[in-house]
Amino acid sequence: MFVMSRSSANLLNSHAVDDVSHILKNVRSRVASSGYKQPTLFISQDQLRANAHRFIRAMPGIRPHFAVKSNPDVRVLKTLHEEGVCFEIASLAELELLLELGVPGEEIFYSNPIKSDMYLREADKRGIQWYAVDSVAEVQKIHRIYPGASLYLRIKISNKGSAWPLDKKFGAGLKDSTEVIAECVRLNMDLAGITFHVGSQCLNVSNWQQGIRSARQFFQGMQQQGLKPRLLNLGGGFPVCMNPEVPTIEVIGEVIGRELGSVGKDILVMAEPGRNLVASAGCMVTQVIGTAVRHGQCWLYLDSGVYSGLMELNDRFHYPVISDRKGVMANWTLAGPTCDSLDICVENQLLPNNLQSGDLIYLPYMGAYTACCATEFNGFPVPSVVMI
Repeated sequence: MFVMSRSSANLLNSHAVDDVSHILKNVRSRVASSGYKQPTLFISQDQLRANAHRFIRAMPGIRPHFAVKSNPDVRVLKTLHEEGVCFEIASLAELELLLELGVPGEEIFYSNPIKSDMYLREADKRGIQWYAVDSVAEVQKIHRIYPGASLYLRIKISNKGSAWPLDKKFGAGLKDSTEVIAECVRLNMDLAGITFHVGSQCLNVSNWQQGIRSARQFFQGMQQQGLKPRLLNLGGGFPVCMNPEVPTIEVIGEVIGRELGSVGKDILVMAEPGRNLVASAGCMVTQVIGTAVRHGQCWLYLDSGVYSGLMELNDRFHYPVISDRKGVMANWTLAGPTCDSLDICVENQLLPNNLQSGDLIYLPYMGAYTACCATEFNGFPVPSVVMI
């Protein structure tokens, strides 16, 4: 278990919560002057740049590859690329976005462990060299389509302490990993790296310790079988600091830095930050369209919900919800506008008891997994995205 040093504690105390008050002030001013039309995600370009700089400072020697899925807006990608950030992708559409921006193929890693034949062929044509795998079948598929590819094995590690665990759908356990390695040796595939994922919005710093230590053990086993490890991919899960319980990127970087001390200098170390780079740059604005009391419980209906950008507004992530109204605080259940009963965001949300239709709700820290996860289900619009 990780024991926080005095220096780490000082880092945590001095950067307890990512300050987004300036973004919220700017957003309120813009909405007041232009009026509200529909759910809107505002993204601060200056904050994007600051977040990239902060991550790079906290993770010296670690190459950041932005997880495009967290916010594929072209303006976001362009800004991060200008700050020296590379990328990781999960689909052909994400790859094409990056190539259109002029991102070199060698700066793009394909980290989705399961890829279609068509996507693999197109990625090969476009010069992508590195691909994640976590099964024998995927190794065989890549060997059939692009035998010259370089692979990195996604291993399963603890996701304890993360808001959204990811260790069920992907990640090879010890037995499966051994079989993947053996198949790569048999097929003479270039299995050259290890990757893992600690879980989305991870608050448990020891998960990174476990991942790096496991990777070192796998490197030894790979070398014994004649493979040449040269990549350690720390994956994603780097959190946004919305409250003092979240470890800062500086604290995480200090722990990772100590663990990397025993990793060979010939190993390229990269990471796949998504939320950490974009969440605090974003502020979502949505409007109250109705209220109700059902069995004594206050309900607040918004013009955006689970289907239209607020997939993560739930009890796992604890996003702050802000209103301009003043009044006695009450517990509200927040729901979206659709007719689907799944469109319920969060329960027991403290907000003023005098909220009414037409009021605006501000949701800071929502620059990741909002507009890109929205649909037009039931005819409701996806949020517009405005760079500020």
